[in-house]
Amino acid sequence: LTPTGSTSTKVELRGNVLLLECIAAGLPTPVIRWIKEGGELPANRTFFENFKKTLKIIDVSEADSGNYKCIARNTLGSVYHVISVTVKAAPYWITAPRNLVLSPGEDGTLICRANGNPKPSISWLANGVPI
Repeated sequence: LTPTGSTSTKVELRGNVLLLECIAAGLPTPVIRWIKEGGELPANRTFFENFKKTLKIIDVSEADSGNYKCIARNTLGSVYHVISVTVKAAPYWITAPRNLVLSPGEDGTLICRANGNPKPSISWLANGVPI
């Protein structure tokens, strides 16, 4: 089985295509199956290529992080390999701040929600000065 050993790691960026490869040899030719440990493969974003040797997940997000197991099996036995996937993400807006026009003495609220991996810190500045 390639990759060799029982585990390996893979890092991918949010929004990219995740490609995991598992090549098995044997007689009779092994059948390859992919699972996500403790979860499901995303139904509408998962594709298999090259007789299931390649698992392809498009538009990955942080939720796609986890352990993916490829299992190669024939009538004489089976082997497996676990690939630990981490999806990293540059900061992105969940709710971006919007312009706010207030009259003197009026109160207002600015909302700023961002995410990323690693989780970004949020700073507020007024005219370039931290508040």
